[in-house]
Amino acid sequence: MTTSLFTSESVAIGHPDKVADQISDAILDACLAKDPNARVACETLVSSNLVVVAGEISINATIDYEKIVRETIKKIGYDRQEDAFHWQNCQVLLTLNRQSPDIARGVSEGQGLYREQGAGDQGMMFGYACTETKEYMPLPIQLSHKLTKELLNQRLFGKLAYLRPDGKAQVTVEYDKNLAPIRIHTVVISAQHDANVDYATVCLDLEEMARSILPKNLVDRHTIFYINPTGRFVIGGPQADCGLTGRKIIVDSYGGMGRHGGGAFSGKDPSKVDRSGAYMARYMAKNIVAAGLCSRCEVQLAYAIAVPHPISIKVETFGTSIIEEAAIARGLTRLFNMTPKGIIQTLNLKRPIYKATAFGGHFGREEEEFTWERTDRANALRTEVLGQATPAFLIVEA
Repeated sequence: MTTSLFTSESVAIGHPDKVADQISDAILDACLAKDPNARVACETLVSSNLVVVAGEISINATIDYEKIVRETIKKIGYDRQEDAFHWQNCQVLLTLNRQSPDIARGVSEGQGLYREQGAGDQGMMFGYACTETKEYMPLPIQLSHKLTKELLNQRLFGKLAYLRPDGKAQVTVEYDKNLAPIRIHTVVISAQHDANVDYATVCLDLEEMARSILPKNLVDRHTIFYINPTGRFVIGGPQADCGLTGRKIIVDSYGGMGRHGGGAFSGKDPSKVDRSGAYMARYMAKNIVAAGLCSRCEVQLAYAIAVPHPISIKVETFGTSIIEEAAIARGLTRLFNMTPKGIIQTLNLKRPIYKATAFGGHFGREEEEFTWERTDRANALRTEVLGQATPAFLIVEA
């Protein structure tokens, strides 16, 4: 039997790029909490003992940006006086302007060439769903996220208090010729730790942690574990590496299993279709799979700046569909409002819900605010496309 390997990674809450993402989304949340119509495009850089926040923010309110930056860093865990990157001691530089009026007129209703709200930029977005896990996510990225979330839990509430905020996890899954996961081939965990912990202890503890999280039926005696492969991970976070908003877009989405349009999510209000369009594409892809129309689905949307409707939509089911993909696409256009305003209203996106997305992935989540994870349109979609309600559909639970 021919098999293949696929690998995805996740990064810990204190990874430099994720520190930057969380700061940008914390600022976005603060803006939306005071002004739901705020326009936010916030970029963050973290390095050594420095934070730079730049971008364009138009808001009818006063925001203490520096306070938000410092509180976010503290909550992540850079709170020890010996930390070179410390929430109280780091330098915070702000360079923020208002949104360009040339862009604003194309996004605001009744101000541009079109009466309706237009897209905040051009570009393409992808959504993906499959039956590998109960969350309709690819197994490698979902397991990687579980490992990085467990690193956080063990640091804050478990027995591994010597862990520090930075880290990474990576899982390689072996698939059979039908692309069904059959075993976990390799697990890589790199976790920042206190200087007084020996390497053997870290290896033993983290492998035990991983084995407790990973599906036991997929781990066998041949599964390979690499724990802190350099032998030491004491210096981490922004002290070790520069971090930037939007540099972990594959971690944020599907771990490379589905395509990505290239636009980052964090720090952008929902008028930016880089974010809201990707959420809608996931919402549609997940409902397509939940409706039993296929077992793997990718939806592509594309927009032009200031134009109030998508310029293209494509459904790809990788040969797993029970009906023509064009028929599914037509069903989507009848059931889902894919205009920027329609997406915002459907998914209720003008709320301060975004900091939670900046660690652990934007998809495959079960929290209430992740409205794009609902499967509430599955029955209607199946009826629209096939004329019948959704049957029980086989899900391979991880």
